[in-house]
Amino acid sequence: MARPSLKRLNKLLDPYYVTKGVKFRLGDVDPHDTGGLKSEFKAEAKALLAEGVGWLAEEQERLYAQDRWSVLLIFQAMDAAGKDGTIKHVMSGVNPQGVQVHSFKKPSDEELDHDFLWRCAKALPERGRIGIFNRSYYEEVLVVRVHEELLARQKLPGATAGKGLWRKRYESIRAFERHLARNGYLILKFFLHVSKQEQKKRFVARLDDAEKHWKFSAADARERRYWDDYAHAYEEMIRNTAAKHAPWYVVPADNKWYTRLVVAAAIVDAMERLKLRFPRMDAARRKELAVARRALLRE
Repeated sequence: MARPSLKRLNKLLDPYYVTKGVKFRLGDVDPHDTGGLKSEFKAEAKALLAEGVGWLAEEQERLYAQDRWSVLLIFQAMDAAGKDGTIKHVMSGVNPQGVQVHSFKKPSDEELDHDFLWRCAKALPERGRIGIFNRSYYEEVLVVRVHEELLARQKLPGATAGKGLWRKRYESIRAFERHLARNGYLILKFFLHVSKQEQKKRFVARLDDAEKHWKFSAADARERRYWDDYAHAYEEMIRNTAAKHAPWYVVPADNKWYTRLVVAAAIVDAMERLKLRFPRMDAARRKELAVARRALLRE
């Protein structure tokens, strides 16, 4: 079911949609970009987002009823880029029973005793559901790559942890996502691209608001020293794992209203292409329902 007002936003997705990463450069996407839309568009963007949320609620019902596809949405970003808020606003109207959200933190001892994909693999959504990963197995080629000392806790055999580790992990991720796609997973990956200046602004705002102190950690500020290292790791991640069946959307994140609109438009576009339908009833099933209806009316 086409949504004309949202469909016209699809052209905004093109600069952020990455399926072939070999030529991708993070510097090609401006974190402050709004696709040519002015700040006056905010009110209309809010209305369009509400429309998208309503559409997703309808489409999720079809997804669940059809019970053939699983949808996996992966969100990666630097701290304060707005992952939580984007997930909250874009998915706010979807039936909670049809959505599974997993926020992956520091690995536990049990998780470290398995391969790096294990904890995410066991959290995958079942058919008919939408799964959201707030961070994911991609942390293993991001924070672990920036802080290689973390590898010691993973107790990898020497040959596995040696030369070519990141190349091998990219290979594992690509194979894993190919496997999922071949088995009925729609995979959409979002990198919310915030600027260093905007991150600083948001950190200061948290420190100035007592009710937001809980959202700030001194470690967040320390990680800013590794900004260039993270930028390189994100660029390499996207270059090595973007694919048609598992695309990356590198979404400008300095303007939250625009970030949420782009993410909603991307999900709307991708799910619409699944052509989800409610199951068709055969003659026997229709007869059974008619009998049940007559019995109810006789009560």
